[in-house]
Amino acid sequence: MSTIESRTDAFLSKWDMKPDSIDMEVLLKKFRTEMEIGLHSEGSSSLKMIPTYVQVKDEVKKGETVIVIDAGGTNLRTCLVSFDEQGTAHIGDFKKISMPGVKEEVSAKQFFDVFADEVERLIDKSDRIGFCFSYAASITADHDGIPLVFSKEIKAPEVIGKAVGANLLAELAYRGHDVSKKRVSVLNDTVATLLAGKAAPLAIPYSGYIGFILGTGTNTAYVESNANILTVPTISGESQVINIESGNFDFCPGRLDEEFFASTKQPGQYHLEKMISGAYIGPMSNLVIHKAIEEGILSQTFKERFAKYEPINTTVMSNYLEMPFNKDYALVACTDGNEDDARALWLILDSIIARAAKLTAANLASTVLKSGKGDDPRKPICINADGTTYYKTEYLKEYTQYYLHTYLQLERKRYVNFVRIDDSPIIGAAIAALGL
Repeated sequence: MSTIESRTDAFLSKWDMKPDSIDMEVLLKKFRTEMEIGLHSEGSSSLKMIPTYVQVKDEVKKGETVIVIDAGGTNLRTCLVSFDEQGTAHIGDFKKISMPGVKEEVSAKQFFDVFADEVERLIDKSDRIGFCFSYAASITADHDGIPLVFSKEIKAPEVIGKAVGANLLAELAYRGHDVSKKRVSVLNDTVATLLAGKAAPLAIPYSGYIGFILGTGTNTAYVESNANILTVPTISGESQVINIESGNFDFCPGRLDEEFFASTKQPGQYHLEKMISGAYIGPMSNLVIHKAIEEGILSQTFKERFAKYEPINTTVMSNYLEMPFNKDYALVACTDGNEDDARALWLILDSIIARAAKLTAANLASTVLKSGKGDDPRKPICINADGTTYYKTEYLKEYTQYYLHTYLQLERKRYVNFVRIDDSPIIGAAIAALGL
């Protein structure tokens, strides 16, 4: 090992930024414990473990058309979805507009007017409406959703606390439509991603399903036995999908993590998300790079050059790992002519990604173990993974699957199969509506 490599390794170890700083056994136990607490007592765990009242049916209904609304981020999408005899989803009459409240604050009436406008063009096509509502919301036993808070992009404070499904139908009724037979199923994007796994080609029979999103943020959903859910009254059926809200998992590996959390909004929340998701890995790397400059791992010349480009985002750090000799990339320009800087920076960024992958694997492994499924290698659990951070951040997917293979398959004899279903929120919302 060269001098710069050994110094960088010692630096990463000192600040708990190596994957080896994560004790997987301790982490798996803590994650499972938090899951159990969240299922038994509302508000007592960093994992909310939100019941969704959504069941995973053995078969997706074929040939029936449903209306789908996909409200997420700053876009509102509407379309029709049906499944043919082979289970393939067919999406038609697709339309995309901006979400109400993006450009300016809107009232509740204005908000639901926009939704009604978009559904109205499809109103006679189906009595079932699947509504993927990708904002924080509590789900009710009648499959409605009540917004708790909107992200900063959406300005619609009057909508908070109002059931979105019921208010949509009320607006359609006000316009003269007969909604007596209309039924709406509201769910979030992670739950929809899980359900979309049912649309995966069945070359092998799956024993269970997990929905996983790792993009700007992160979340996980799985199927839990109703007998283990003590936070809601008696529920019909054997099981239902649980929205874990895994990004809020309370875990702080080291001092640099603590310093980074303190620099973010809501420092005490969303610790896992702040260590693995696209919105935060870049800023976290920025902090680690500054610490490496302070301790002489990276040179003063690098410091001067880096000042022109910071703060970096996740794409910038990923680009360096992908093509460390491409001088069109900002971080390559920062290391130009200094072999030690170039090596040290690569090792630092790679270690941050590898640690994020180990944390991601712990999240997924804990979820698999809690589900109780996947013990037969012929019948693995289907993990439908979505999100640009997971797929486009250099090495993140590969490292995650390495740690899952090591700690889940080899050590615990649990088996998973990853799939990637395009348009998962839309397909999952359609499946939920067909299950009403």
